[in-house]
Amino acid sequence: MPSARVTTVIAMAALAACCPPAPATPAETDNRPWYLFTSFRGNGEDGLHLAYSRDGYAWAELGGGKPFLAPKVGPKPLMRDPCLARGPDGAFHMVWTTTWTTPMLIGYASSKDLIRWSEQKGIPVMEGEPDARNAWAPELFYDEARKRWLIFWSTTIPGRFPETDASGDGGHNHRMYYKTTPDFRTFSPTRLFYDGGFNVIDGTLLKVGKVYHLIVKDETRNPVRKNLRIATGPTPEGPWSKASEPFTLSWVEGPSAIKIGGDYVVYFDHYAKPHYYGAVKSRDLATWEDVSREMSFPQGHRHGTVIEVSREIVEGLLRHTPE
Repeated sequence: MPSARVTTVIAMAALAACCPPAPATPAETDNRPWYLFTSFRGNGEDGLHLAYSRDGYAWAELGGGKPFLAPKVGPKPLMRDPCLARGPDGAFHMVWTTTWTTPMLIGYASSKDLIRWSEQKGIPVMEGEPDARNAWAPELFYDEARKRWLIFWSTTIPGRFPETDASGDGGHNHRMYYKTTPDFRTFSPTRLFYDGGFNVIDGTLLKVGKVYHLIVKDETRNPVRKNLRIATGPTPEGPWSKASEPFTLSWVEGPSAIKIGGDYVVYFDHYAKPHYYGAVKSRDLATWEDVSREMSFPQGHRHGTVIEVSREIVEGLLRHTPE
């Protein structure tokens, strides 16, 4: 029998799926923000899924559950872990995982309205590392001070960090790497982004004041950790502090963070049984409360990114029917 927690999550997800909140009309005076969440389904074969919310807790699926963008990068295209960010020019930029192994290409596309997209392209990210095994869960962050984007992801290079070689699944021993780009046409060489001394995937960045918080998944399997931790730094490229103690339970991944009211909310995918999408919240990024039982998501929602968008963007998506 499912636990009360799982039953609550499933029930709320079903309610959101059948009764999504109605879009605002011009006469309404509701000034709450509009939030958008990207995700994928299954193994990422069909493409980009989107959901929206007015409070960050109740999420309604857009497009009738159909994908808004089908993957076209790589020999067997996937669109896993879609990370969406808006640039200073108003355009949305998105990167995603294209494959489990090789070729090591990160997918990229851009859009003004999330309906009409640029041509997709694959960004080679581990050139010069012929032994690299993968390039997973890329993230985007715009560095306002340097006027350029960071793209960072996780890769295993066998033998590179021997002290943790036995810590992962299937011989994976990840560290995080990154490139910078001003325009998604020219890219810096690949450099090491984060080595906290442990197997790590699924990083995301949150700026609070002048401090950058790098939220990561400790991917250690032996002994089991599989939880979220935070390192801090003075710039979006570090240098990074020692990682905090875990602030979630084990078997979670895919963090995405945003400030809602006075709370910082970190969403995650609890991918072990019972599978559910959940979240924790904090006022100070030190003391955390699990609010998963208050959340509802579309069925099948998987690792994506939450951002705040304009009412016009959501209303355009509500009017659009994906093919």
